[in-house]
Amino acid sequence: MTNAIATEQHLRGEIDTVSRNRRQIRTWLWIVVFTLFALVLVGGATRLTESGLSITQWKPIHGVIPPLSDAEWVEEFELYKQIPQYSQLNSDMTIEGFKTIFWWEWAHRLLARSIGIVFALPLAWFWIRGRIEPRLKLPLLGILALGGFQGFIGWWMVSSGLADRTDVSQYRLATHLVVACLIFASCVWIARGLSPHSDDAPPASCSKTMAAAIAIMALFQIYLGALVAGLDAGLSYNTWPLMDGALVPSDLFVQQPGWINLFENPKTVQFVHRCGAYVLFAMVLVHMLYSLARGSGTTHARRSVLLFVLVTLQAAIGVVTLLMQVPIGWGVAHQGGALIVLGFALAHWRGFIGEYPRMTRIAERQ
Repeated sequence: MTNAIATEQHLRGEIDTVSRNRRQIRTWLWIVVFTLFALVLVGGATRLTESGLSITQWKPIHGVIPPLSDAEWVEEFELYKQIPQYSQLNSDMTIEGFKTIFWWEWAHRLLARSIGIVFALPLAWFWIRGRIEPRLKLPLLGILALGGFQGFIGWWMVSSGLADRTDVSQYRLATHLVVACLIFASCVWIARGLSPHSDDAPPASCSKTMAAAIAIMALFQIYLGALVAGLDAGLSYNTWPLMDGALVPSDLFVQQPGWINLFENPKTVQFVHRCGAYVLFAMVLVHMLYSLARGSGTTHARRSVLLFVLVTLQAAIGVVTLLMQVPIGWGVAHQGGALIVLGFALAHWRGFIGEYPRMTRIAERQ
């Protein structure tokens, strides 16, 4: 009897330890998520202010230190004068104007470097202290590796605008943003899996599949938005719901081969992005109505309503941004709203899967 009580107390202690470790790890991951969110917003502002090409060299370590003297500012400005963006678009720029765009790009790179520290140092500490469950080690290492690779992708993107273009490649911009979203999504997924879950049953057998489809569509819509940004497609056809005077505008496939219009024709890219928004809106509407009809009062149904509200707000912000010809504030708000929708859609999907089993680590040690 005494042994049984002692064993039960030991198991409770182990469970409490796992719960404490999970709470600390998910708190850290939510901090990472917030920092990533800030990074994407600064990146959006950097793009909208056309500041991304102001730093023409990749110095992962030395680049942390900005110019500290007039001579260093002149040196940086002279480097910028060597690229097409200056000669073709900004030849009348003063050094004071250059400082403005420089600081946006410098802040973006500094925040990106800071995220490496915010992620890597706590990860090492939790790892050394034995607080990371075996199932989480490989995924967390994968996120760390993807973050390091993202630094290279960022420079790969910037380098596309230093020789023959006045801006960066829309393909590389979209890749850079999608990888950032994948890192963001991975952190949300793991943090949500470490959080307590509701015991409510899914409203229907297809609820999890619908939630997964919505999350994937939200990510795809962000990719389409990146193509729009890369082509400055939001600066034209600034009417809604009509586009160029029609629901389906003409000349969507004027370039040859036809498929290239989906990536390089600003009119087609904006139209596809609009269609993606309609599809996502319809998906969350159907998901909400189905969840309310089959599981009214459940946590899953309530989350489906909130997801619908978030997507509706994001769509409204998108329309306003378009009608106002993409002012910086609204453009950044639209990009931030996209991340919020993606994060909540992922958390909603993860809610159908449930929390990571609590007893795995304990069973392995018995």
